[in-house]
Amino acid sequence: MVCRLFAQQNPPTYSGGEGDGAKKGFNKENIFIGGNIALGFYTDVFNIGANPEIGYSVAQWLDAGVVFNINYTSQKADPYYNGNEGIKYTSYGAGVFARIYPVRFLFVALQPEQNWGHYTSTISGSVNTQATSFIAGIGYASRFVGQSSSFIMVGFDLLHNTYSPYNDPYTGSALPIIRAGFDFYLHPSRRR
Repeated sequence: MVCRLFAQQNPPTYSGGEGDGAKKGFNKENIFIGGNIALGFYTDVFNIGANPEIGYSVAQWLDAGVVFNINYTSQKADPYYNGNEGIKYTSYGAGVFARIYPVRFLFVALQPEQNWGHYTSTISGSVNTQATSFIAGIGYASRFVGQSSSFIMVGFDLLHNTYSPYNDPYTGSALPIIRAGFDFYLHPSRRR
């Protein structure tokens, strides 16, 4: 019987500039693309969206990049809640994101973005809109830098702008944002 132990072997290194064997500077193995879907809900409010993204794993504890979005929000007319006004809001936008990993599987997400849209009300008609949002959230990830990742996140828009696709247009209350997504590295590393 042969038994091999590798107690003195160095652990796999990260290609983002940490560790003895790590590559320095920009590394194409750290570029990823992917995105997520968004789902929000509140009293008689529904929101769904898509958020494609391109990013870079700066370090084991940090991903950053740019994100685009398209969202659709509707609110049912209710005589007791919103004066019997139905609303439909379609928006699109762009922003930047950062995911900070204090531990390997948990992250804090920060995402400022600018949104433009078309707002239609059953009472007051239509208007084109613009709103700045700042999404903050916490999530769980299965992340292998240089390979792939998947995540789920819950967040809120902290700015409460009336025309934000993530807030109730009547009360200004933040709607919960639930996102699940996948990222794929453009040049997967061959490390295992």
